[in-house]
Amino acid sequence: EELVDVEGKTVRNGGTYYLVPQLRPGGGGMEAAKVGNEDCPLTVVKSLDENSNGELIRIASRLRSTFIPEYSLVNLGFADPPKCAPSPFWTVVKDQSERLPSIKLGEYKDSELDYPFKFERVYAASKMYAYKLLYCGSEDEEEEMMCKDIGVYRDQEGYQRLVVSKHNPLVVGFKKAESSTT
Repeated sequence: EELVDVEGKTVRNGGTYYLVPQLRPGGGGMEAAKVGNEDCPLTVVKSLDENSNGELIRIASRLRSTFIPEYSLVNLGFADPPKCAPSPFWTVVKDQSERLPSIKLGEYKDSELDYPFKFERVYAASKMYAYKLLYCGSEDEEEEMMCKDIGVYRDQEGYQRLVVSKHNPLVVGFKKAESSTT
């Protein structure tokens, strides 16, 4: 099985897509926000605007194939990241001030996987092309490599942050960007 977009077409390895929520309303696609005392939008959040597709995300596997097999490890990065961000790539950061490890834009540390995420198909109602996003890195050396759900956590500021959490797992579909001619 390979990853497919919301139209049932193959997700291209290295292609750019919007990651849009597939279950019950509650916001739009993924984007970067300045959270807490960040002076650059580094935190990955789900848009509060139901109609927003969020920002384009590049999805790549290290496999040398044009498609991405389901369950293969991928990296995710914003196609057009904030200029102030150290990197376009999503990584998981354990922040002392935050209860749950959050997804932020950052450099991978040497010990971390370069391809720390994967998508797992969910058979949800009539949505054939819905996937859970999992994080498969380990936040510390002692931990074994296990994949954990990415969920959504609404913080005090009202942001819907993407965090490593068993609750409220994020279920998304891949929505292809419109052609640049439109």
